[in-house]
Amino acid sequence: MDLNVSPPLTENRGSSESAADGPRRGMSKTQILTLISMASVNFSSMICYSILGPFFPNEAVKKGASQTVVGQIFGCYAVCNLIGALVLGKYIVQIGAKFMLIAGLFVSSGCTIMFGLLDKAPAGATFIALCFIVRSLDALGFAAAMTSSFAITAKIFPNNVATVLGSLEIFTGLGLILGPPVGGWFYHSFGYEVPFMLLGCVLLIMVPFNIYVLPSIEADPSNDSFFGLLTQIRVVLICFVIFTLSSGLGFIDATLSLFAMKTFNLTSGYVGLIMLGLSLPYCLASPLIGYFTDKYPVTRNAFTVTGGIITAAGFFLLGPAPFFHISSYGC
Repeated sequence: MDLNVSPPLTENRGSSESAADGPRRGMSKTQILTLISMASVNFSSMICYSILGPFFPNEAVKKGASQTVVGQIFGCYAVCNLIGALVLGKYIVQIGAKFMLIAGLFVSSGCTIMFGLLDKAPAGATFIALCFIVRSLDALGFAAAMTSSFAITAKIFPNNVATVLGSLEIFTGLGLILGPPVGGWFYHSFGYEVPFMLLGCVLLIMVPFNIYVLPSIEADPSNDSFFGLLTQIRVVLICFVIFTLSSGLGFIDATLSLFAMKTFNLTSGYVGLIMLGLSLPYCLASPLIGYFTDKYPVTRNAFTVTGGIITAAGFFLLGPAPFFHISSYGC
């Protein structure tokens, strides 16, 4: 099946020219409202992803899930997000960018609330199956929201895509920052259900909010193909970089909390604070890197290579790697 990439968009209000000239003349009302909407989507998607890290692995083990199954529950989110983004990117023309974003948020809010009720499910296969189902539907919802948000942003800010996306990554980082400590604190204070109920209600409130603030946008069909892009070596390398970095993030989410609780006897709240070491630098660095890559395009390859080397070094030290001959505490 030939899947299309996110197609170009056309705004109903006829502000394409103002969108192109906006960065030079100051942002228009349409651009400001779009930024608010996209920021809310980025923030909510990441806080939903990261809130599970400090306490869910331990709860899943209590319900009879092995550490391998816990990793698969985290992994199914990424798999469904990938498949959903490809399929929904093809049909965004028929569905409509704004409707896709709103529907995705609505589905995700319902799934987040349902995930908070899974502690009442019977332990064993029933609990595990429900985790996979709810988590997969949640991923499809956010795939719809994120796919449409990237396409809308690229249309409204065609001349400053890297700067705008880098700035929006502040809210992605904030979601990663607030998710673990807030989730861990609410879990430690009120139990399993409260973090998901609270977050699900916030997402539900965001649905009418985005209906109001997001401009009406229509998508135009495109002849470009996703698999056609994969014939270009540069695109394949970029996909590989994104794949490896995302895999590392998922690996930490599935294993770090169990290791920290077992080895160092930490509570879920402290585990959430440990995870700030990943999300806080990400939040601070993203807008700066986005600005520099827009202003100095020649630095893009350098940032990619340097970032990959630093990330690899961090993972070597996290273990630590056996060839360092460093003894791990408690081992």
